[in-house]
Amino acid sequence: MELIMANKDWNPELYLKYHNERTQPSIDLISRINFSNPRNIIDIGCGPGNSTQILVDRWPKSKIVGIDNSPAMIQKAKNDFPEQEWKIMDANNIDIDEQFDIVFSNATIQWLPNHEILLKKLKKLVSEQGLLAVQLPLFWDMPLGKSISQISRNEHWKTFTSEVSELFTIHNSSFYYDQLSKLFSSVEIWETDYIHILDSQLSILAMIRSTGLKPFLEKLENDYDKISFESEVFNTIRKEYPFQKNGKVLFPFKRLFFIAGN
Repeated sequence: MELIMANKDWNPELYLKYHNERTQPSIDLISRINFSNPRNIIDIGCGPGNSTQILVDRWPKSKIVGIDNSPAMIQKAKNDFPEQEWKIMDANNIDIDEQFDIVFSNATIQWLPNHEILLKKLKKLVSEQGLLAVQLPLFWDMPLGKSISQISRNEHWKTFTSEVSELFTIHNSSFYYDQLSKLFSSVEIWETDYIHILDSQLSILAMIRSTGLKPFLEKLENDYDKISFESEVFNTIRKEYPFQKNGKVLFPFKRLFFIAGN
């Protein structure tokens, strides 16, 4: 089994290997936004700019800025889309003296703590007639997420990885509705199960290696441990995600969306 080393920074090339799977939620979220001519838009956690391009395509006349705390991701976005505005910035401490008609975030806020406080911060970025649009993966609702969390607490790994699951902040729809309804006049919230059709069980491992598996690998001290941890994860993938009759593998992936407007 091939090992791709986990780095503290993000790997744009590895992330974009599954471009279609990662971009489709942005397309679906943006398609539900009812705003004909937003003056300006911020994409929080823009990564390499794949979600930002969907915003640009939908609203080509709007001023759009993408922010991310990963220098590698922002550099990739600058290289691929040099005509657009990109900033290295922590999504939990956005230092922009401006409000936006659309505050957009795709698969980012699960990496940030204390969502009750976070949503209040994001609310301050929304203009008087604006809205907040967010998608986040429900990783712990998935069989693979539960298995990874369990493996991380096994005797062999818990010294290094037992607390990694706490780095994720993911709540259910009830939590987000209660918080958002206190801040905004309208709230729309839904969940979608994406059934990704992948070439192999190893493809599932490769897809999560750059996201959900990344913080666990970063806690391990050497290549041997990283390979061993991945091997245990792959064994659960083999059990939970069998081959289809044509040799493909189905990977259901659950995501939560919300749009909240002033």
